[in-house]
Amino acid sequence: MTRPVRDIQNDIRLLDSEEKAELLRNLIADLDGPADPGVERAWLETSQRRYRELVEGKVAGVPGPLVFERLRSRLGE
Repeated sequence: MTRPVRDIQNDIRLLDSEEKAELLRNLIADLDGPADPGVERAWLETSQRRYRELVEGKVAGVPGPLVFERLRSRLGE
């Protein structure tokens, strides 16, 4: 028989911050499921392609402060 969620929540409240953070990381990893083996490869290929495009002048970079300014504007902050 499983323990009621309320009991588990009470036990979690007794944990220190580090233990709670570790528990959260583990729970999130369980929810995410197994890692897709092709993801790392795809990110590497994408980042290399984007870097080449910048170096070759095919695209222009956007300064970081401008990126954040645009994001804040979109989020209404």
